[in-house]
Amino acid sequence: MKTKAVRLYGKNDLRLEEFELPPIREDEILAKVISDSLCMSSYKAAIQGSDHKRVPKDIDKNPVIIGHEFCGQIVEVGKKWQDKFKPGDKFTVQPALNLKDNPYAAPGYSFQYIGGDATYIIIPNEVMEQNCLLKYKGDAFFYGSLAEPMSCIIGAFHASYHTQPGKYIHRMGTLENGFMAILAGAGPMGLGAIDYAVHGPKPPKLLVVTDINQERLDRAASIYTQEDAKKYGVDLYYVNTANIDDVENYLLSFTDGRGFDDVFVFAPVRELVELADKILARDGCLNFFAGPSDPNFSALLNFYNVHYNSTHVVGTSGGNTDDMIEALDLMAKGIVNPAAMITHIGGLNCVAQTTLNLPKIPGGKKLIYTNIELDLVAIEDFKEKGKEEPLFAELAKIVERNNGLWCKEAEDFLLENAKKI
Repeated sequence: MKTKAVRLYGKNDLRLEEFELPPIREDEILAKVISDSLCMSSYKAAIQGSDHKRVPKDIDKNPVIIGHEFCGQIVEVGKKWQDKFKPGDKFTVQPALNLKDNPYAAPGYSFQYIGGDATYIIIPNEVMEQNCLLKYKGDAFFYGSLAEPMSCIIGAFHASYHTQPGKYIHRMGTLENGFMAILAGAGPMGLGAIDYAVHGPKPPKLLVVTDINQERLDRAASIYTQEDAKKYGVDLYYVNTANIDDVENYLLSFTDGRGFDDVFVFAPVRELVELADKILARDGCLNFFAGPSDPNFSALLNFYNVHYNSTHVVGTSGGNTDDMIEALDLMAKGIVNPAAMITHIGGLNCVAQTTLNLPKIPGGKKLIYTNIELDLVAIEDFKEKGKEEPLFAELAKIVERNNGLWCKEAEDFLLENAKKI
């Protein structure tokens, strides 16, 4: 079986290549990838190369396939797994395998034959052994791709914790009916966090979302409205902190000076981390969600408050399998809709360039359909491109009917009509 895939050979060295996959063994599965959403973590792996914790040292000789937010269909199942999986099953993968002998190993970083940015892949035995190959029962493949980033958000919410005076018990999870702030929260992952905060199992009473980009804030406010949040008992506010002189006290004013129970930081900016620390309430939890590329990234923390006000800090890198199952369930039930994360669509041909330039490309998630050839294009540009290309004219009509969001109808039309790679 031949495959086309984007492979990492070294720092800033991504190559789209066609090569032969070996025959699958009895404990492996052959699968076709349909969609993969690009993650900033792949950018970090691409620029760091073998210096990255998840990337092997010998990628110059044994390159790895990148991409870890993917969804597809099973083609062939080795004998060992035929009682559990069958050809035609839709699937997604939880990349956090947590292997005992190699805790950093993950699809999209560490393996030669499995990664999201490929047409066909071989799923190794370790993935099934760790129960990380998950059946996907949804209709649209792109939701399966978004299950992984949503699981990261869900995992972060579960990892936050609170305490009780006089008891050595951690109550896991964000505080229901509490005060929550999401700093730098109008990016793609921030949008998912807003969705989960409002519509998830433990909504806060107050949710304040900050950013310094008004366009991003306006888009977030149009998708997750104050009116809708109110239906779930959440007072939702969007704040542009770019032109506020005293951001700390301005944000504290939403809580009448009490402070926030849960503060999420969605950008690796020192000043933002220190702001989060300053606006915590007693027993407040600072959740550092953003993964920095600088291993020496640091910020000041008020240890007086750690001691006397019981403030604490947590951070997670990805979710676990239970988080991913929860994400799939919430999407299947229509409780959360992470389609808002997606702002760009592309084919396998644009993956290398897009991944290496992710920080410079505005907008949210870049969704890749791996079996088509399509230069990266913003959803908001469909209408303009449609003046010359009928494909985009029709896609523009479809997404306009869906509040400007990517959807199953758009996916079906694209897969049927786009140029195959």
